[in-house]
Amino acid sequence: MANPMPLQISRPTISSSHEQEAVLVLELNQSVPTDTHGALSSNQQSIQPQRITTRSQSGIHKCNPKYALHVDIDHSLVEPTCYSQAFKQHEWRNAMVQEFNALQRCGTWKLVPYHPQMNLLPNKWVFKLKQRADGSIERYKARLVANGFHQKPGIDYTESFSPVVKHSTIRLVLSLAVSKQCPIRQLDVQNAFLHGFLNEDVYMRQPAGFVDEQYPNYVCKLQWSIYGLKQAHRAWFHRFSEFLLQLGFEASTCDYSLFVYNHKVQYMNDQMHLSQAKYALDLLKHTNFLDAKPISTLVPCGQKLSAYDGEPHDSPDLYRSVVGALQYLTITRPDLSYAVNQVCQFMHSPTTTHWTVVKRILRYVKATYNHGLLYKPGLSHITAFSDADYAGNPDTRHSTRGFCIYFSSNLVSWSSKKHKTVSRSSFEAEYRQLAYTAAELSWLKSLFRDLKLHLFVRPFGATISRPLP
Repeated sequence: MANPMPLQISRPTISSSHEQEAVLVLELNQSVPTDTHGALSSNQQSIQPQRITTRSQSGIHKCNPKYALHVDIDHSLVEPTCYSQAFKQHEWRNAMVQEFNALQRCGTWKLVPYHPQMNLLPNKWVFKLKQRADGSIERYKARLVANGFHQKPGIDYTESFSPVVKHSTIRLVLSLAVSKQCPIRQLDVQNAFLHGFLNEDVYMRQPAGFVDEQYPNYVCKLQWSIYGLKQAHRAWFHRFSEFLLQLGFEASTCDYSLFVYNHKVQYMNDQMHLSQAKYALDLLKHTNFLDAKPISTLVPCGQKLSAYDGEPHDSPDLYRSVVGALQYLTITRPDLSYAVNQVCQFMHSPTTTHWTVVKRILRYVKATYNHGLLYKPGLSHITAFSDADYAGNPDTRHSTRGFCIYFSSNLVSWSSKKHKTVSRSSFEAEYRQLAYTAAELSWLKSLFRDLKLHLFVRPFGATISRPLP
């Protein structure tokens, strides 16, 4: 008896129409063998099309429970990415109206006819939920931003540099305020960048949703600065600094963002706690480490990271993003400085071993997310500590330096970095680090002078402390 031929099964074809029947078809690659009488053999049965009845044909329209996933999303808590999305929600519409009215009150632009020689800048609406320290929503914020990357140097901007305050300056001023029993106030200038003067002719399209009905083809000639321009930061800084100088403030020569006004104040509070607890929790939530197991130590004792440890990380962008966020967290977390400095050295080519250390740092942050700096009043004196890890880098044999400087009992400045050159001995590494610390102390001394604080400072000296053998 001839061997039965193999069957070829075609893909099931299901019609989308309810009137047609869905049929599963089995096709033979050739005719089915028969016996000598022309009938089908005993092990070969006639194959009939099998009818499949769908749920919709049976009148069943209820979803299968295992596929019934429904998520309620509060769209008012989602930041829109464009004007068309924001226009559908009244909270964001009100925010855009408030921003546009503020621009009109400031006289930010005037409408002029378009000329082909103009370098016309596009713009877009940017939406942001402004939250309080506890995470609750303070207000819905809409901002009209010019696309400054279309600007051309020498045509609609010249210089764009603007100074930024140093973190050490902020911590020192806060420590002084606590020690000298001075009140502390935090101010927010609404629409700050809209108050800067412009010395160039800058033209921009009319914003989406607010095109003038009488002059729809006109463009905006900016008379004041606006967010997104390359010179916006510089224009605002010049306007604000001139205002403070007119009030009698004096600009610091050590930090251009510090202005001092001598005035007697009364005692307000006796201590201050600086932390980034909400930022730390947001970072843990973003990296899915909010439910991770916390640990009490950052880096295992004696661990030295090398560029050749582990396999290349499959997502280097994620590595750079998380490490960059950890860098910002070190503003109030000196305990993270050394570990974050170590993982920052492999941004160009992270490996799985480096990522393991980053995850360990995140677990440590989970255990200590509410840690920070506690400033208390005390005696006005400065104490500095420095140290160096001789040839600690296993790849280049560079040393790692670190220092911390206290004003009274308050930590105001610290650093953990790799030496730029290779030291030939542990003494040379310590000596180089002592020079870096002395430079920071000299800068702080000048800053005290700008603050009109006269502290008795003895000539710089160092006392070597080492553990007993």
